Amino acid sequence: MAEKKIKDGFFGEKQINIPRGVVINRLSKQQFVDSLFITHIGYFPKAKFHYRERQYGCPDNILIYCVEGRGHYQTVAKSYTLNANQFMILPPGKFHIYQADLHNPWSIYWIHFSGHKVKQLNHWMKTEDYEQPTDIDYNKKIIEQWFEIYNALASGYSDNNLAFANLCLYRFLTFFLCQPDFIAANLQRDPIGESIAYMRANIDKIFSVNDFAKHLSLSGSHYSSLFRSKIGLSPIDYFIKLKIHYACQLLSQTDFKINLIAEKIGYDDSFYFSRLFKKINGKSPKAYRQAMIEKKASLQPAIKFRKKD
Repeated sequence: MAEKKIKDGFFGEKQINIPRGVVINRLSKQQFVDSLFITHIGYFPKAKFHYRERQYGCPDNILIYCVEGRGHYQTVAKSYTLNANQFMILPPGKFHIYQADLHNPWSIYWIHFSGHKVKQLNHWMKTEDYEQPTDIDYNKKIIEQWFEIYNALASGYSDNNLAFANLCLYRFLTFFLCQPDFIAANLQRDPIGESIAYMRANIDKIFSVNDFAKHLSLSGSHYSSLFRSKIGLSPIDYFIKLKIHYACQLLSQTDFKINLIAEKIGYDDSFYFSRLFKKINGKSPKAYRQAMIEKKASLQPAIKFRKKD
Protein backbone atom coordinates (compact mmCIF):
# COMPACT_ATOMS: atom_id res chain seq x y z
CA MET A 1 0.00 0.00 0.00
CA ALA A 2 1.28 3.49 -0.86
CA GLU A 3 2.40 5.61 2.07
CA LYS A 4 -0.27 8.11 3.13
CA LYS A 5 0.61 11.77 2.52
CA ILE A 6 -1.34 14.74 3.87
CA LYS A 7 -0.81 18.44 3.24
CA ASP A 8 -3.04 19.71 6.06
CA GLY A 9 -6.29 18.97 7.88
CA PHE A 10 -4.82 17.75 11.19
CA PHE A 11 -6.89 17.63 14.36
CA GLY A 12 -6.32 20.79 16.35
CA GLU A 13 -4.49 22.59 13.56
CA LYS A 14 -4.56 26.33 13.08
CA GLN A 15 -3.89 27.72 9.62
CA ILE A 16 -4.37 30.99 7.76
CA ASN A 17 -3.53 31.49 4.10
CA ILE A 18 -3.58 35.19 3.28
CA PRO A 19 -5.74 35.64 0.14
CA ARG A 20 -3.63 36.28 -2.94
CA GLY A 21 -5.54 39.48 -3.65
CA VAL A 22 -4.62 40.84 -0.21
CA VAL A 23 -0.96 39.94 -0.75
CA ILE A 24 -0.74 41.49 -4.25
CA ASN A 25 -2.96 44.52 -3.87
CA ARG A 26 -2.32 45.51 -0.27
CA LEU A 27 0.67 43.93 1.48
CA SER A 28 3.08 44.25 -1.44
CA LYS A 29 2.02 47.86 -2.05
CA GLN A 30 1.72 49.17 1.51
CA GLN A 31 4.66 51.28 2.65
CA PHE A 32 6.74 49.67 5.44
CA VAL A 33 4.62 46.51 5.41
CA ASP A 34 5.76 45.72 1.86
CA SER A 35 9.33 45.17 3.10
CA LEU A 36 8.49 41.97 4.97
CA PHE A 37 5.09 40.34 5.35
CA ILE A 38 3.37 37.05 6.18
CA THR A 39 1.72 35.02 3.43
CA HIS A 40 0.81 31.87 5.39
CA ILE A 41 0.86 30.90 9.08
CA GLY A 42 -0.02 27.70 10.87
CA TYR A 43 0.30 25.23 13.70
CA PHE A 44 0.09 21.47 13.06
CA PRO A 45 -0.02 19.33 16.24
CA LYS A 46 1.13 15.70 15.96
CA ALA A 47 0.86 16.01 12.20
CA LYS A 48 0.91 12.33 11.28
CA PHE A 49 1.52 11.72 7.54
CA HIS A 50 2.28 15.43 6.98
CA TYR A 51 4.11 15.74 3.66
CA ARG A 52 4.99 18.58 1.29
CA GLU A 53 7.07 18.43 -1.88
CA ARG A 54 7.93 21.47 -3.97
CA GLN A 55 10.06 20.77 -7.02
CA TYR A 56 10.66 24.46 -7.63
CA GLY A 57 10.51 25.61 -4.05
CA CYS A 58 8.19 28.26 -2.68
CA PRO A 59 8.17 32.03 -3.39
CA ASP A 60 8.50 32.67 0.35
CA ASN A 61 10.94 31.92 3.13
CA ILE A 62 9.51 29.09 5.24
CA LEU A 63 10.31 28.98 8.96
CA ILE A 64 9.35 25.74 10.72
CA TYR A 65 9.71 25.49 14.50
CA CYS A 66 9.34 21.99 15.96
CA VAL A 67 8.09 21.81 19.56
CA GLU A 68 7.48 18.07 19.79
CA GLY A 69 8.26 14.90 17.86
CA ARG A 70 10.39 15.10 14.75
CA GLY A 71 10.28 15.39 10.97
CA HIS A 72 12.58 14.90 8.03
CA TYR A 73 13.39 17.15 5.12
CA GLN A 74 15.50 17.22 2.01
CA THR A 75 17.02 20.13 0.12
CA VAL A 76 19.20 20.23 -2.95
CA ALA A 77 22.26 19.87 -0.72
CA LYS A 78 21.34 17.32 1.93
CA SER A 79 18.77 15.38 3.95
CA TYR A 80 18.09 16.36 7.58
CA THR A 81 16.03 15.44 10.64
CA LEU A 82 14.33 18.23 12.59
CA ASN A 83 13.78 17.40 16.28
CA ALA A 84 11.87 19.10 19.08
CA ASN A 85 13.37 22.45 20.14
CA GLN A 86 14.88 22.99 16.70
CA PHE A 87 13.94 25.20 13.76
CA MET A 88 14.92 25.58 10.14
CA ILE A 89 14.37 28.14 7.40
CA LEU A 90 13.90 27.03 3.81
CA PRO A 91 14.91 29.67 1.23
CA PRO A 92 12.59 30.76 -1.59
CA GLY A 93 12.74 29.20 -5.02
CA LYS A 94 14.64 26.02 -4.14
CA PHE A 95 13.58 22.38 -4.24
CA HIS A 96 12.58 20.83 -0.93
CA ILE A 97 10.60 17.97 0.58
CA TYR A 98 9.57 17.73 4.21
CA GLN A 99 7.49 15.24 6.15
CA ALA A 100 6.58 14.22 9.68
CA ASP A 101 8.24 11.16 11.17
CA LEU A 102 5.90 8.18 10.87
CA HIS A 103 6.45 6.94 14.42
CA ASN A 104 6.87 10.25 16.28
CA PRO A 105 5.23 12.93 14.10
CA TRP A 106 6.19 16.51 14.71
CA SER A 107 4.15 19.34 16.18
CA ILE A 108 5.21 22.51 14.39
CA TYR A 109 4.57 26.22 14.32
CA TRP A 110 5.34 27.66 10.90
CA ILE A 111 5.29 30.93 8.99
CA HIS A 112 5.81 31.76 5.31
CA PHE A 113 7.10 35.30 4.80
CA SER A 114 8.08 37.37 1.81
CA GLY A 115 8.49 41.02 0.80
CA HIS A 116 10.62 43.44 -1.19
CA LYS A 117 13.40 43.28 1.40
CA VAL A 118 13.45 39.53 1.98
CA LYS A 119 16.60 39.06 -0.14
CA GLN A 120 18.40 41.72 1.90
CA LEU A 121 17.22 40.07 5.12
CA ASN A 122 18.49 36.68 3.96
CA HIS A 123 21.86 38.17 3.10
CA TRP A 124 22.17 40.31 6.24
CA MET A 125 21.09 37.62 8.70
CA LYS A 126 22.75 34.76 6.75
CA THR A 127 19.54 32.74 6.79
CA GLU A 128 21.23 30.07 4.66
CA ASP A 129 22.92 29.00 7.91
CA TYR A 130 19.50 27.99 9.22
CA GLU A 131 18.68 25.67 6.34
CA GLN A 132 20.06 22.95 8.58
CA PRO A 133 18.35 22.07 11.91
CA THR A 134 19.22 24.72 14.51
CA ASP A 135 18.78 24.26 18.25
CA ILE A 136 16.73 26.83 20.14
CA ASP A 137 15.97 27.01 23.86
CA TYR A 138 12.31 26.83 24.77
CA ASN A 139 10.89 30.32 25.28
CA LYS A 140 7.18 30.80 25.92
CA LYS A 141 7.42 34.28 24.36
CA ILE A 142 7.90 32.67 20.95
CA ILE A 143 4.56 30.89 21.22
CA GLU A 144 2.88 33.97 22.69
CA GLN A 145 4.15 36.11 19.82
CA TRP A 146 2.99 33.53 17.27
CA PHE A 147 -0.51 33.58 18.77
CA GLU A 148 -0.62 37.38 18.71
CA ILE A 149 0.14 37.30 15.00
CA TYR A 150 -2.31 34.49 14.32
CA ASN A 151 -5.15 36.06 16.32
CA ALA A 152 -4.73 39.41 14.57
CA LEU A 153 -4.99 37.78 11.14
CA ALA A 154 -7.84 35.52 12.25
CA SER A 155 -9.80 38.67 13.14
CA GLY A 156 -9.81 39.86 9.54
CA TYR A 157 -7.65 41.72 7.06
CA SER A 158 -8.24 45.30 8.12
CA ASP A 159 -5.32 47.72 7.76
CA ASN A 160 -4.82 47.68 11.53
CA ASN A 161 -4.77 43.89 11.75
CA LEU A 162 -2.39 43.52 8.82
CA ALA A 163 -0.07 46.20 10.18
CA PHE A 164 -0.04 44.69 13.67
CA ALA A 165 0.58 41.12 12.48
CA ASN A 166 3.34 42.02 10.04
CA LEU A 167 5.14 44.41 12.35
CA CYS A 168 5.04 41.65 14.97
CA LEU A 169 6.73 39.41 12.41
CA TYR A 170 9.97 41.32 12.94
CA ARG A 171 9.98 40.54 16.65
CA PHE A 172 9.00 36.93 16.03
CA LEU A 173 12.00 36.48 13.72
CA THR A 174 14.39 37.97 16.26
CA PHE A 175 13.84 35.00 18.56
CA PHE A 176 15.36 32.80 15.87
CA LEU A 177 17.79 35.05 14.01
CA CYS A 178 19.35 37.58 16.34
CA GLN A 179 18.79 36.82 19.99
CA PRO A 180 20.83 39.30 22.09
CA ASP A 181 23.55 37.77 24.23
CA PHE A 182 22.02 39.02 27.48
CA ILE A 183 18.74 37.25 26.70
CA ALA A 184 20.45 34.02 25.73
CA ALA A 185 22.51 34.13 28.92
CA ASN A 186 19.48 34.67 31.16
CA LEU A 187 16.86 32.62 29.38
CA GLN A 188 15.65 29.96 31.77
CA ARG A 189 13.54 26.94 31.13
CA ASP A 190 9.88 27.50 31.89
CA PRO A 191 8.55 24.04 32.77
CA ILE A 192 4.98 25.24 33.30
CA GLY A 193 4.96 27.03 29.93
CA GLU A 194 6.25 23.82 28.36
CA SER A 195 3.55 21.84 30.14
CA ILE A 196 0.75 24.11 28.92
CA ALA A 197 2.08 23.92 25.36
CA TYR A 198 2.08 20.13 25.74
CA MET A 199 -1.52 20.22 26.97
CA ARG A 200 -2.62 22.31 23.99
CA ALA A 201 -0.88 19.95 21.58
CA ASN A 202 -2.59 16.93 23.18
CA ILE A 203 -6.04 18.32 23.84
CA ASP A 204 -7.59 15.06 22.61
CA LYS A 205 -5.78 12.92 25.19
CA ILE A 206 -6.46 11.96 28.81
CA PHE A 207 -3.48 12.44 31.13
CA SER A 208 -2.71 12.07 34.82
CA VAL A 209 -0.57 14.46 36.84
CA ASN A 210 2.25 11.93 36.67
CA ASP A 211 2.02 11.88 32.88
CA PHE A 212 2.57 15.64 32.74
CA ALA A 213 5.35 15.44 35.35
CA LYS A 214 7.11 12.65 33.48
CA HIS A 215 7.13 14.75 30.31
CA LEU A 216 9.20 17.33 32.24
CA SER A 217 11.30 14.77 34.16
CA LEU A 218 9.82 15.99 37.46
CA SER A 219 8.12 14.18 40.32
CA GLY A 220 4.35 14.40 40.42
CA SER A 221 4.27 16.29 43.72
CA HIS A 222 6.93 18.82 42.68
CA TYR A 223 5.26 19.41 39.33
CA SER A 224 1.84 19.91 40.94
CA SER A 225 3.28 22.37 43.44
CA LEU A 226 5.04 24.37 40.69
CA PHE A 227 1.93 24.42 38.51
CA ARG A 228 -0.47 25.50 41.24
CA SER A 229 1.88 28.22 42.53
CA LYS A 230 2.12 29.77 39.05
CA ILE A 231 -1.35 29.15 37.59
CA GLY A 232 -3.54 28.93 40.68
CA LEU A 233 -5.16 25.67 39.56
CA SER A 234 -4.16 22.05 39.63
CA PRO A 235 -2.74 20.70 36.34
CA ILE A 236 -5.79 18.51 35.74
CA ASP A 237 -8.28 21.31 36.44
CA TYR A 238 -6.40 23.59 34.05
CA PHE A 239 -6.26 20.87 31.37
CA ILE A 240 -10.01 20.33 31.68
CA LYS A 241 -10.62 24.07 31.27
CA LEU A 242 -8.48 24.06 28.12
CA LYS A 243 -10.56 21.17 26.79
CA ILE A 244 -13.86 22.90 27.54
CA HIS A 245 -12.62 26.16 26.02
CA TYR A 246 -11.78 24.31 22.82
CA ALA A 247 -15.19 22.61 22.91
CA CYS A 248 -16.77 26.08 23.10
CA GLN A 249 -14.91 27.08 19.95
CA LEU A 250 -16.09 23.98 18.13
CA LEU A 251 -19.68 24.51 19.26
CA SER A 252 -19.76 28.11 18.04
CA GLN A 253 -17.69 27.71 14.86
CA THR A 254 -18.71 24.29 13.51
CA ASP A 255 -21.78 22.13 13.13
CA PHE A 256 -20.06 19.06 14.60
CA LYS A 257 -22.32 16.79 16.61
CA ILE A 258 -21.92 16.80 20.39
CA ASN A 259 -20.48 13.29 20.53
CA LEU A 260 -17.84 14.18 17.91
CA ILE A 261 -16.81 17.28 19.86
CA ALA A 262 -16.53 15.14 22.98
CA GLU A 263 -14.21 12.76 21.12
CA LYS A 264 -12.10 15.65 19.87
CA ILE A 265 -11.27 16.64 23.44
CA GLY A 266 -10.69 13.10 24.64
CA TYR A 267 -14.05 11.98 26.04
CA ASP A 268 -15.65 8.80 24.67
CA ASP A 269 -18.74 9.32 26.82
CA SER A 270 -20.71 12.27 25.42
CA PHE A 271 -23.04 12.27 28.48
CA TYR A 272 -20.06 12.69 30.81
CA PHE A 273 -18.75 15.49 28.56
CA SER A 274 -22.14 17.25 28.65
CA ARG A 275 -22.29 17.08 32.47
CA LEU A 276 -18.74 18.40 32.74
CA PHE A 277 -19.44 21.16 30.23
CA LYS A 278 -22.55 22.29 32.11
CA LYS A 279 -20.71 22.20 35.43
CA ILE A 280 -18.08 24.61 34.11
CA ASN A 281 -20.17 26.82 31.81
CA GLY A 282 -23.57 26.67 33.48
CA LYS A 283 -25.17 25.50 30.22
CA SER A 284 -25.32 22.25 28.33
CA PRO A 285 -23.38 22.07 25.05
CA LYS A 286 -26.67 22.22 23.13
CA ALA A 287 -27.85 25.30 25.04
CA TYR A 288 -24.46 26.97 24.62
CA ARG A 289 -24.54 26.42 20.84
CA GLN A 290 -28.07 27.82 20.62
CA ALA A 291 -27.04 30.88 22.64
CA MET A 292 -24.14 31.50 20.24
CA ILE A 293 -26.47 31.17 17.24
CA GLU A 294 -28.88 33.70 18.75
CA LYS A 295 -26.04 36.07 19.61
CA LYS A 296 -24.74 36.01 16.03
CA ALA A 297 -28.27 36.57 14.72
CA SER A 298 -28.75 39.58 16.99
CA LEU A 299 -25.57 41.16 15.65
CA GLN A 300 -26.45 40.60 11.99
CA PRO A 301 -28.58 43.76 11.48
CA ALA A 302 -25.78 45.93 12.87
CA ILE A 303 -23.33 44.33 10.45
CA LYS A 304 -25.62 44.94 7.48
CA PHE A 305 -26.14 48.53 8.55
CA ARG A 306 -22.44 49.21 8.66
CA LYS A 307 -21.97 47.75 5.17
CA LYS A 308 -24.48 50.27 3.77
CA ASP A 309 -22.57 53.25 5.20
